[in-house]
Amino acid sequence: MLERIVIADAVRELRPDVAVLAMTAEGLDNGPSDDRTREWLSEAARTSKASEAEADPHLDAWRDAYRAFGSKPQRTRPSVDALLRRVDALPAINKVVDAYNAVSVQYVLPVGGEDLDAYQGAARLVRATGDEPFDTVAGGEAAVDHPDAGEVVWRDDAGVTCRRWNWRQCVRTRITESTTNALFLLERLAPYPLERLQEAGDDLAARLRAISPDVRISIRLIGEAPW
Repeated sequence: MLERIVIADAVRELRPDVAVLAMTAEGLDNGPSDDRTREWLSEAARTSKASEAEADPHLDAWRDAYRAFGSKPQRTRPSVDALLRRVDALPAINKVVDAYNAVSVQYVLPVGGEDLDAYQGAARLVRATGDEPFDTVAGGEAAVDHPDAGEVVWRDDAGVTCRRWNWRQCVRTRITESTTNALFLLERLAPYPLERLQEAGDDLAARLRAISPDVRISIRLIGEAPW
């Protein structure tokens, strides 16, 4: 999977500074949130304040990126921006989701987690045509939505897996308590240091090993900027 993940030229033209640290974790032993993962969330909340993060240059870069493809970041916020606004009450979901949400908040970095076994084909970051299916929930019922034409999305062969770059995941690939194999996407724009991106990836890998000592982890950096 990792070697087939691509960032489309149209996305690179929009943001030449994009870099994605992609990670697969196979053999996870996920389950309900526990005291350790709740403490990870609490610790991340203690070290990250929404009022301070509001002026973080990395968040500003993501807001600019959203505006560049026609989205309003005040209405549909980048994932880490949305998490930081809930920092005083970060929800515990399950052990693996707690782990990557804690890393996202602590490092002020968009981090997405997907069930690898639900993928059809490789993940790719593209600009949407507007007719791709996006599995979601509306009014408590399963529904199919579509991205706007030109919107930056993650997708596979079956449709969109995450809308508006990292705003909202589809239902199909969400990590659940029964997930055993996962894909994580840690996304960076300048001026976020590539060294900090790697540090966040190492931290996530360590947390996944704490949850599942026998997990097999592979990592690939995609779209490394020349500087």
